[in-house]
Amino acid sequence: MDHGAHARAAAARVIDAVLHQGRSLKGELSTALADIDDVRDRALVEAMAFAAVRHQGRYAAALSSWMPRPLGSRDAPLRALLYAGFAQLDPMALPAHAALNSTVDAARLIGRAHQAGLVNALLRRAQKDGLPAASVDAAWPAWLLAQVRTDWPRDMDAILSASAAEAPQWLRVNRRHGTRDAYYTRLIGAGLQADAPADMPDALRLATPVPVDALPGFNDGDVSIQDAAAQRVREALAPAAGARVLDACAAPGGKSAHLLEHDPALRLLAIDIAAPRVARIEETFARLGLGAQAQVRTADALDPARWWDGIPFDAVLLDAPCSATGIVRRQPDVLLHRRPRDLDALVALQAQLLDALANVVAPGGILLYATCSILRRENAAQVERFLADHPDFALEPLDTRFGRDTGAGHQRLPGEAGMDGFFYARLRRA
Repeated sequence: MDHGAHARAAAARVIDAVLHQGRSLKGELSTALADIDDVRDRALVEAMAFAAVRHQGRYAAALSSWMPRPLGSRDAPLRALLYAGFAQLDPMALPAHAALNSTVDAARLIGRAHQAGLVNALLRRAQKDGLPAASVDAAWPAWLLAQVRTDWPRDMDAILSASAAEAPQWLRVNRRHGTRDAYYTRLIGAGLQADAPADMPDALRLATPVPVDALPGFNDGDVSIQDAAAQRVREALAPAAGARVLDACAAPGGKSAHLLEHDPALRLLAIDIAAPRVARIEETFARLGLGAQAQVRTADALDPARWWDGIPFDAVLLDAPCSATGIVRRQPDVLLHRRPRDLDALVALQAQLLDALANVVAPGGILLYATCSILRRENAAQVERFLADHPDFALEPLDTRFGRDTGAGHQRLPGEAGMDGFFYARLRRA
């Protein structure tokens, strides 16, 4: 059997779990890729899965148009395999011969040998006629689409288009291991093209995303993958040299690591609520050589009495759990799994976290509230509510590096300057 069939079958299993079983795309990929040795096959499986979930509305329209009756729930694995096949043709544009043959062979690997002929026929039609166009809002649930339209009526089309596009790969150079210019030269030597934004001294953007194994010195901690909008958090928090800092929802540890790369003298405590998430922080710090520079603890930010020693923090970062509507291009399954009740619960949790952490900020200290959401309820409205309830805090101005001024924080929308959607509000305690 064609070697590529195993990669197609693996992708189909991931897509099936995400589309039909409500599973996390990143979680399913993490499990599936661990069993694949070939780096090229891993990249292929990941690309097919992301494209299939991102364009599932378009692929569903194709099947609806081409089939006399819709596929039933028992045919969920078949639908997932067809989506993997469609993804190879558009947008991945793989050679049609290889895509068709390997995907047809994969039907046997997922127990659908009796439907291999159907797979062949539908993929050949997609190759011949092309996949039908679909509106950029096809993948969005109606309730969430209405929320985005209410919050950003003039930017709606741009948000949807950016959210449907493949995200660029941003790198953060570890300045403790060398300069950005020196790392840029290493990338060029490895045959990788990158842009170096003038106003972001640690950031590089690759023209084409690559696996981490292809990045020079990744395992040695010379570089990390982190979107530019997330890299801006360090500048928004801007702790003083040697300050006492809390990262309250720190996993996987990238923002804390960036702070320490700039100032190893920071007295930084990184906490998260779940032990597996804390393990990810420790792994991040170990790879970057930062293990001795910070404390890492499993702790609930909502309950400071259980972990706080009573000494106030000069700077507190709350990168709060949120709807992730600013990073749909990186997590397209958000659109499948979010429900209105989820948003209500997240807004309530964000408010509770802000209220709890206000008490651990030193007089004159900073509380930076950040999310990867674009929804007003989670961002500007949340800050307005906090300031009304905490008159000892005031909003400090940020500049255009952080997006547009909402009146209660700064909002970067998806795709602006190539970045993810992100919100920042810098709050100083009197």
